[in-house]
Amino acid sequence: MPGLSKTETVGLKKILNSMTAEDLMSLSDTVTNKLIVVENVCEATETILSFSKNAEELLRRRKVQRDLIFKYLVKEGVTMSPNSEKHQLVKRALELWSPVKETLQQPATSDSTGVKVEVNFDPLVLGQQFCQWFFQLLNSQNPSLGHQPLQWGPQHFWPDVKLRLLSRTNVEEMEEFTGAELVSLRLLALTGGERLHFSPNLEPHGIKALASPHGLVLVGVAGTIHRDSSCLGIFEQTFGLIRSPLDENSWKVKFINLKIKGQDALGGSEVAAPSLSYNSTELQLYCS
Repeated sequence: MPGLSKTETVGLKKILNSMTAEDLMSLSDTVTNKLIVVENVCEATETILSFSKNAEELLRRRKVQRDLIFKYLVKEGVTMSPNSEKHQLVKRALELWSPVKETLQQPATSDSTGVKVEVNFDPLVLGQQFCQWFFQLLNSQNPSLGHQPLQWGPQHFWPDVKLRLLSRTNVEEMEEFTGAELVSLRLLALTGGERLHFSPNLEPHGIKALASPHGLVLVGVAGTIHRDSSCLGIFEQTFGLIRSPLDENSWKVKFINLKIKGQDALGGSEVAAPSLSYNSTELQLYCS
């Protein structure tokens, strides 16, 4: 289609197919200034794609409602806050379809973490790219989301990786795991077994990152936890990442600290798009 890549066309078709017939026909009239008469929704879809200058222009149309884009991203395994505004969802959809972003997020081999960055990187950019990749991968294991699970496994972690999991619901529980296999299985149980869906807040107040002189990159992120349509609480997660010497642009997880607070522990406070409580000084303590 003129002006649209193959990836954009496939994604936009999925969004258009979720629209009502009335809205689709109306959108076709808008895009073509009523110069082309379409007979059915199939013709309307093809006409809209043919006469749209680019993907962003189409996504920003009033008839392409915010909820349609949000539901599309969820089905594709992309984590977004339920309170995200339409312009944020449009930006994320465009990133998903971007060839550059695909290169960053797709594993080079089955043993790679799949997070690729330039040598001269910004820790925050790496942190955002890592979190997009990690939570999309982890959430894809949740069977209630109804899409194909991506390749989860111990290959994304260093062999001596450590996981500390602190959960505060009715009671406080602390679990610790060491080793790529155990850490991988415990995290998998959260989404695959307990059917949790992690929605990280990747806005500036929800994520922080810094790099130590020794090559360790620390990423802290906050977000909400959901099961189906219910918000169960919030989480704060800190990752320690180290570049793999076998593939200089690939990163693996050295440690994870995960704090989960259920609704009961929050005392009814607001849980949408939570801010990260760690500051840079506290993150630096992990470097020592």
